[in-house]
Amino acid sequence: MIERILNVKVGEPLESSLARATRTMEALERGETPQPYFGVGFSDIGQLFSVFTPRRWDLLAALRENGPMTIAALARRLERDYKNVHSDVAKLCEWQAIEKDEKNRVIAPYSEIVVDVRLPHGRAA
Repeated sequence: MIERILNVKVGEPLESSLARATRTMEALERGETPQPYFGVGFSDIGQLFSVFTPRRWDLLAALRENGPMTIAALARRLERDYKNVHSDVAKLCEWQAIEKDEKNRVIAPYSEIVVDVRLPHGRAA
């Protein structure tokens, strides 16, 4: 199985994203198979924290530890309300941090989630 890493970027300049896309397109034009890249970007740390809340990190950890499960089983495992877990699953699916399999179970498909936060210019200590 191919190792999948989710790259979560905060404050990455648009030029960096465009350069990565350009390198991928150039590799494809040469007939090469580029390394898969899975990534999501946030403009600032507040946006990151609105998606990746502490409870959602717990949800990701439960999926990594226990494997695929239904939302109901996940809610029981986390000892949380089904409706709230369902909302968290929907948000994390939207941001590609988790997926649903063919049996409609939720899974954490990444071996790692790497978070890269860049401080805005002029705010460094």
